[in-house]
Amino acid sequence: MSGQDVTFDVNGASSNGYLSLPSQSNAPGVIVLHAWWGLNQFFKNLCDRLAAEGFVAFAPDLNEGKIATTIDEAKQIMSGSDSERKHAIVAEAPDFLRGRLEVQKDSFSVIGFSMGAAWSLVLASERPEDISKVVLLYGIEGADFATVKAEILGHYSDVDEWEPMDGIRAMEADMRTAGLAPTFHIYPQRSHWFFEADRPEFDPQAAALAWTRTLEFLRK
Repeated sequence: MSGQDVTFDVNGASSNGYLSLPSQSNAPGVIVLHAWWGLNQFFKNLCDRLAAEGFVAFAPDLNEGKIATTIDEAKQIMSGSDSERKHAIVAEAPDFLRGRLEVQKDSFSVIGFSMGAAWSLVLASERPEDISKVVLLYGIEGADFATVKAEILGHYSDVDEWEPMDGIRAMEADMRTAGLAPTFHIYPQRSHWFFEADRPEFDPQAAALAWTRTLEFLRK
């Protein structure tokens, strides 16, 4: 297993990311879309964890080098970011993975956190042939679910101040109306970002359960 910072082309401009490779070749690919904090060490470590489990894991840097450690910093980065550029970076991720010799050329999985969860659904709706599985962690998005072909797994809280249950259930209903069969797990009394070990909201027990469920989902 080895992880490294990489660069790749997005519409003629260089973009950064992190790629972690398992010890075996011809491994399934997973795209990791980070939360609004940026491509920090937690998300790089997550790629390494996925590689240790046999996946090629790639995390594009949607914040283009900017890292936030507080909510106010993250809000500032978000307010100054170019959503079209983020969209282009997300859209390029499957092509970058497909160009790697180490990865299977089948469709990919994507794991998205909060902001990254929303982009995961956009990617699944726009590139349905490329994305076969989506894992959502405490993020929602009103994407065009009619075009999505992926299996969907969600990890949510029932008291999340950022994503209320009404919105989560409404998205789930929209998915089912579109013919999808998502599996949503609710983690009672947990906070948004409960999976991220570098956040004060981190809950080890819930994070461990979500990780186990995610690996089972990716492997089935």
